[in-house]
Amino acid sequence: MPFVSEATDDGSHDLSHILRVWQNVRALSAHEGGDMVILTAATLLHDCVEVPKNAPLRSSASRMAAERASQLLSGLGWDQDAINNVAHAIEAHSFSANVIPTTVEARILQDADRLDAIGHIGIARCFYVSGRLNRSIYDPADPDASRRALNDSTYAIDHFHTKLLHLAGSFKTETGAHIAKDRHAVIQKFLDGLLREISADPAEADKS
Repeated sequence: MPFVSEATDDGSHDLSHILRVWQNVRALSAHEGGDMVILTAATLLHDCVEVPKNAPLRSSASRMAAERASQLLSGLGWDQDAINNVAHAIEAHSFSANVIPTTVEARILQDADRLDAIGHIGIARCFYVSGRLNRSIYDPADPDASRRALNDSTYAIDHFHTKLLHLAGSFKTETGAHIAKDRHAVIQKFLDGLLREISADPAEADKS
C-alpha cells in the first residue's frame, strides 16, 4: 500500500509509530475483540494526512485522514459500512479532535495511539517534537509553572501538565487503562526527577 503514509520527516508519526500502534492494537484486541480487518485498515491509515503539531488545522487532522482513508478504500471497492467503521475509528483516535469512539474498533485504536503518547516512548516523542518546534525544555525562572500559566508551545515539560499526565484517565478499554496506569507512573516519575535535578543542589537531588 503506497498510500499508507505520506512522505514525512516527522519521526513522531513515521512508520515506526504506525508499527508501535499496530503492536498496541493487536495486544488490546486480544482481550477486547474487534474486527481485525477494520482495525488493520484504520491503523495503517490513521495518520495518512500529515498536519504539523503547530498548524491551525491540527484539530482537524483526524477528520481529514478519515476522509482520505474513505476515498482510498472506496477506490479499492470496500463496502460502505466497513468504510464508515474505519473512518470513525480514524477520526476518533485523535486527542485534539475530541470525538467520542462509539465502536470497539474506535476505542481500541484510540487507546493504542494514546499508549504511544505516554510511558518511555511518550517522553521521547514529547522532547523530539518540542525540539523540532524550537521549544525550550523548561522555564528556568519557574520550571514547574507554580507562578505562571502553563505554556507548552514554549516549554516542553509544560506539555506533561497540559496533556500527557491527563491521558491515563481517558482510556476507553479495560486493557488499555491497565497498561496506561503503568506508563503514567513512568512519566510522573520522570517529571518529578527532572524537576528535582533542575531545581535543587545536584548533590541533594542525587540523594533522592
